[in-house]
Amino acid sequence: MSGIHAYYEPEELIGKTCIAITNLPPRAMMGIESCGMLISAVHKEGEEEKLHLLMVDPHIPAGAKLY
Repeated sequence: MSGIHAYYEPEELIGKTCIAITNLPPRAMMGIESCGMLISAVHKEGEEEKLHLLMVDPHIPAGAKLY
């Protein structure tokens, strides 16, 4: 449950490594349990809101710790 469909199609994210916070306390969103959060940046270009998921270099493996 990330609410990013207006900004990304699923196939655009295949093979990408996004930054996420996991193991959050469960929270119901639209009737579905969510336990994590994708980290993104939001800004405006003119009157249009843009969202960009924060992604890491492809050489960094999934699950690497961030400091």
